[in-house]
Amino acid sequence: FEDMSVEDNLRCGGVSRPAREFKAGVERVYDYFPRLKERRQQLAGYMSGGEQQMLAIGRALIAKPRLLLLDEPSLGLAPLLVEEIFDIIRRINRDDGVTILLVEQNARAALGIADVGFIMENGRIVLDGTSVELLGNPDVQEFYLGLSHGGEKRRYRDVKHYRRRKRWLG
Repeated sequence: FEDMSVEDNLRCGGVSRPAREFKAGVERVYDYFPRLKERRQQLAGYMSGGEQQMLAIGRALIAKPRLLLLDEPSLGLAPLLVEEIFDIIRRINRDDGVTILLVEQNARAALGIADVGFIMENGRIVLDGTSVELLGNPDVQEFYLGLSHGGEKRRYRDVKHYRRRKRWLG
């Protein structure tokens, strides 16, 4: 909520929890996102996109969810910040035992932290498997990771006009 401070945003996330749990919940969020602690009195609307993404995740964590749904957490973020956000998502899953359903177009980042992945085309699941299986799949490497069959990176210019031969659609 852009017209509210960081701390007030977090308080909104904890509205369904007992008030006595708020302080511990906020400290947990600040442990994951130290930048939010530095900006706790700042209006959310004046923070960077990455900080706003951290705040949105933090606001959800205050409610102590068992399942966290994240839609494109890397959208519009700088690569280093994407890496930081995904490291935190992995920690939330590992340390707090929160199941995370992640919708993400950055296949490399998503499969880098996922246990299981589903690849969708036009609203239909076309491939699924463990992240290791999907990362090793030649079609995933070619169509989503920009690698050739030999594993070398392909330049965008070389792929731009390439017509995908998606075996799963045939």
